[in-house]
Amino acid sequence: MTRREFVQQAALAIGGLRYATAQTANGVVLKTPSGPLRGLQTDGVRVFRGVPFAQPPVGDLRFRAPQPVTPWKQVRNATEFAPAAWQQDKSHRRSEDCLYLNIWAPQGTGPFSVYVWIHGGGFTGGRSFDPMFDGTNFAKNGIVVITVAYRLGVFGFLDMEPLLGSSYRGSANNALRDLIASLTWVKQNVAAFGGDPDKVTIGGESAGAKLTCLLMGVPSASGLFHQMISESGGAERIWSKDRANQIADEFGAAWRAVGGGAAITKAAPGELIVAQERMIRTSPVHFPLRVEIDGDLIQQTPLATIRGGSTRGKRLLIGTNLDESASFIGTHPAKDADSQDLGNLPVEKFHPIDHAYKKLYPNLSPEMRRIRSVTAEEYWVPTMRVAEAHAGGGNETYLYRLDFPGEGHYAGLAFHSYDLRFAWNHLPPEAAANAKTLAGTMNTAWTAFLKGEALSGWPAFDNNKQTTMILDVPSHVAQRPHAEELALWNGLLTQ
Repeated sequence: MTRREFVQQAALAIGGLRYATAQTANGVVLKTPSGPLRGLQTDGVRVFRGVPFAQPPVGDLRFRAPQPVTPWKQVRNATEFAPAAWQQDKSHRRSEDCLYLNIWAPQGTGPFSVYVWIHGGGFTGGRSFDPMFDGTNFAKNGIVVITVAYRLGVFGFLDMEPLLGSSYRGSANNALRDLIASLTWVKQNVAAFGGDPDKVTIGGESAGAKLTCLLMGVPSASGLFHQMISESGGAERIWSKDRANQIADEFGAAWRAVGGGAAITKAAPGELIVAQERMIRTSPVHFPLRVEIDGDLIQQTPLATIRGGSTRGKRLLIGTNLDESASFIGTHPAKDADSQDLGNLPVEKFHPIDHAYKKLYPNLSPEMRRIRSVTAEEYWVPTMRVAEAHAGGGNETYLYRLDFPGEGHYAGLAFHSYDLRFAWNHLPPEAAANAKTLAGTMNTAWTAFLKGEALSGWPAFDNNKQTTMILDVPSHVAQRPHAEELALWNGLLTQ
């Protein structure tokens, strides 16, 4: 499995767990500013699935910014999940008509804190309704959980201006605009579910964490959330306008190579995915589909915007897992890191870093040094840069690193997506006692953060001490745990 295939299926790779809800459920009808909804009430939690937050981005709206949803008067059924955004993965229903969200709300009038979750999947895969993101546990603890969808691949992350004309300028940011549209809907409607529209936390893992960090650098979105949670993210997944145009040209070449006609706006979505996959295979860069500095929604790099104060007064919980890249390059890599392993640096710039790791960690096996260096390149260093930018403005910041060792195929390693089962407290019944202890620790900390409460025994991060919570059994606090390693990256991966 390639690195991109893994992140597309991250929630499935964490064990294929399924979480049963009660067998009996009662219908519940709720009036919202958008219109009345019929959901289900199960285990004391009200659940509404497949709620539209924007007009379907189809027909003339393909590759266009999302438009506000049209309010409805009749009771709308919200008991079934909507299809996932169109993508290569065929294991679940897909549709271009994908701009829907799902809500788990506590009983009562609130006001409750709100958690808006952005799924991962490498910008080309994933879904908002994966069982891992069932919000029942958080809702039982007094939090409204909302999982949101966004357009994937070329539908949400490709600038179509070079191919379709100036009216499509900035379309590489449509997925980001989808998320802003979902947050706008939440702001206007969440009070109907008992949620507090002024206490909204956005969060995500992997690509969802990167999108969270990117949203931190969008000034126009600032008033839509007051806290952020980033699990294995960073703000580096962005192109200049010129580079975005080059990627568009690459897609145009791939479109022609697979026999696509000129009417990209009218083509079947599956045809566009075929061209997308060809473009990704032949592109000289990894993850070519990214948001862009379009001069409108995004005017400079997110880190520069965060340093300029775009997140002033907000709280941030951010971190990574110790061995993220074991999931992509394996525990016994057969080759040196190449462009298929690296997310940010070209291989020629990475080789000196790779050599420096051999000097810094002479006792680590070559395999573990490779996992560690590629993890730093994609996750740890970009995460640290966001934490430093946010904390540098005097903003409350909490940094973590998950070290707890996994089992099975990744025995002894804290691999990519491993954090999800603990933060959401979704462990199988047969999980070991120490794993359940960690799940209790992390879920309690996440819950407290979401409610705006202090984190017990977890000091805030600052740029001098770089205080980090090491999540393990037992967990402990460390200062500057990566100081020598981070020094190797000075002058690289900065914006």
